Amino acid sequence: MPSRHFALAITGASGAVYGVRLAEELLRGGHRVSLTVSAAGFAVLGEECGLRWEGEPERVRAALDAYFEGLPGRIAYHPVDDLFSPIASGSAAPDAMIVAPCSMGTLSRIACGNSGNLLERAADVMLKEGRPLVLVPRETPLNAIHLENMLKLSRLGVRMIPAMPGFYHHPTTVEEMVDFVVGKVLDAIGVEHRLFKRWGSE
Repeated sequence: MPSRHFALAITGASGAVYGVRLAEELLRGGHRVSLTVSAAGFAVLGEECGLRWEGEPERVRAALDAYFEGLPGRIAYHPVDDLFSPIASGSAAPDAMIVAPCSMGTLSRIACGNSGNLLERAADVMLKEGRPLVLVPRETPLNAIHLENMLKLSRLGVRMIPAMPGFYHHPTTVEEMVDFVVGKVLDAIGVEHRLFKRWGSE
């Protein structure tokens, strides 16, 4: 399959590992990734994954290059306040965008068309251009506002893939549970993978 371009956003919801693993798999497949991370997303990356990537853009880019070194794809970092980034324009819209994990605040602002930063603007671009947008909500319990916002976006064609691992493949590690969710995201954007055993397969 030819190389494709994906926008990936990491917010401050718990579950930063989903975004990191997704980036790894996309790069392993030789794809191009445009990454943006919210301020809270950087904090969660440090707290949950031990990844201290925050700082000036050049420092972040160096950290990303070191972490993903050896993978054939290309990753580009775009600061969340950079509204001049290519992914902020419909004329340079990526093939698909994924927000993993997606906080309820981010989901709400996307649902309202409130494009106050690059992450939200890039998601709005995907909606207006009719490109695939996938959100990985990570919150529990969900209140009526959360559910109404998800329904609103779902009716617009946004794919909702909650961070809900399956257990029919008998996972034995946290990594296997993470891979199940990441695999579901890859299915939604048409990227082949072998992250989990499919039901009925040998």
